[in-house]
Amino acid sequence: MSSIKRYFVFVKPYKWKIVATIIIGLVKFSFPLTIPLILKYVVDNILGGNTLSDSEKLTRLFYLMGFMFVIFGLLRPPVEYYRQYYAQWVANKILYDIRRKLFDHIQRLSMRFYANTRVGEVISRVINDVEQTKTFVITGLMNVWLDTATIFIAIAIMFTMNVKLTIVSIILFPVYAFTVKYFYGRLRHLTRVRSQALAEVQGHLHERVQGISLIRSFSAEEHEEKEFDKHNGNFLKRAVDHTSWNAKTFAVINTVTDLAPLLVIGYAGYYAIKGGLSVGTMVAFVTYIDRLYSPLRRLVNASTTLTQAIASMDRVFEFMDEKYDIEDKPDAKECKNIKGRVTFENVSFSYEDEEVLHNISLDVPSGKSTAFVGMSGGGKSTIISLIPRFYDVSKGVLRIDGEDIRSFKVRSLRDQIGIVMQDNVLFSDSIRANIAFGNPEASEAEIIESAKAANAHDFILELPEGYDTKVGERGVKLSGGQKQRIAIARVFLKNPPILIFDEATSALDLESEHIIQEAVEKLAKNRTTFIVAHRLSTITHVDEIVLVENGRIKERGSHEELMKKKGSYYSLFSVQQLDG
Repeated sequence: MSSIKRYFVFVKPYKWKIVATIIIGLVKFSFPLTIPLILKYVVDNILGGNTLSDSEKLTRLFYLMGFMFVIFGLLRPPVEYYRQYYAQWVANKILYDIRRKLFDHIQRLSMRFYANTRVGEVISRVINDVEQTKTFVITGLMNVWLDTATIFIAIAIMFTMNVKLTIVSIILFPVYAFTVKYFYGRLRHLTRVRSQALAEVQGHLHERVQGISLIRSFSAEEHEEKEFDKHNGNFLKRAVDHTSWNAKTFAVINTVTDLAPLLVIGYAGYYAIKGGLSVGTMVAFVTYIDRLYSPLRRLVNASTTLTQAIASMDRVFEFMDEKYDIEDKPDAKECKNIKGRVTFENVSFSYEDEEVLHNISLDVPSGKSTAFVGMSGGGKSTIISLIPRFYDVSKGVLRIDGEDIRSFKVRSLRDQIGIVMQDNVLFSDSIRANIAFGNPEASEAEIIESAKAANAHDFILELPEGYDTKVGERGVKLSGGQKQRIAIARVFLKNPPILIFDEATSALDLESEHIIQEAVEKLAKNRTTFIVAHRLSTITHVDEIVLVENGRIKERGSHEELMKKKGSYYSLFSVQQLDG
């Protein structure tokens, strides 16, 4: 299905409003079409009325002008207002619907997609490209029809005045058709290329703004200027290519547009000199040429903007066609009232055709805690990312309470899981709103209770605006330990039966780690808990420790059991104790 047909899915709910806008527009455009007829009447019947006295001529002129001033002064303004208002209202509503659909799409795309795609490029599609399609609604669905109707009405009136002159007026129309077909196919391609180059600039800029502290810490400003120049220069080249072709298009089309009226004026003048045409008719006819070619020029200009709009549509729907790695089965059920037993049965997982987990089997009873340890890159975080279905297993089965997690609706499954990461995302909102993210329906008392449980209440009260303090983008105004406590507070508020802590304290100082550890232990009580740990001293209390190496389980048991084995875990723990 073409982009235009797919776009009409969003247009369809507003089709009658579009029709009403076009009808109002036809009324608005009909006003100027009367001016050449008025001019003809004034020249032939008033100024050229030899049987009329001067006073009679003035009387007719005043009555005619008074009537036209009423029409143009009182009727035209409200017609113009409603045409503009409804056109913009419909266009903005359609863009609203598309962005809402895209945001839902963004939330359902897999983690694999975001691992391979720049955030700035996604934003460019949702903001810039969607905004470009607005032209299609206003120009393509409204103004094009109005200009086309104006052309046909003008031609019809001109035919009633003089057939030969009308034929001369439209004799170059086929040249227009050929020119548009020839130039605008390539223009659409160049527009898409330019939009992609702009998206790359935006993606690069977004990353660099987020990493500005890293750039400054390495004094890499000059290097980054060169890198930005590469992306910016690529966009400049694409923009110049687009501009060059666009300029060629207008050079040819405007030449044709200027030649056509000259043909008409020359022929009409010859006709009038020979006495076959009244002066009033000639004046009216030449005036109608402007009424004919002005909308024609707008149609040609519309071809450019529509080409850009359609190219943007292509990019929007290309993004909308990104496949979901994780989807609900047709018979998927709600995940409710679970006890929290999690079972890995011969689970393997491949990423980009490379198997990174191999035959993992593990049974975690409800309410028990399990820690995954091992060297970086061994597969610890990958294992826990399978539980909320950020990725699906490639082989084997992962069960909760004996049910394959793929039999549950994804969102209901994730409702049962609370996650605290090493680098938790906080939104640039108030602390209250960030905690309430765990349960948007929570009361003020429940939010405060969750903050107290996470050892966050005291430091929140010390902030300038307490719970109303804005944390800045990604919580930049808070320390690492404070961000972690906010993250734990919102999980307290969510109150899930299954918890995942992915190196939640590894980046903190010892004092912050101790405070966080207290909150973690309180939160984990009577819940099935999975911990990915770097500091082994923080997980000696858990029910079972699993050492993962190269995507395989190498050792498992309690801290005491593994220390007695004097294997890999013993070596890791001993090294960390010596380092400490």
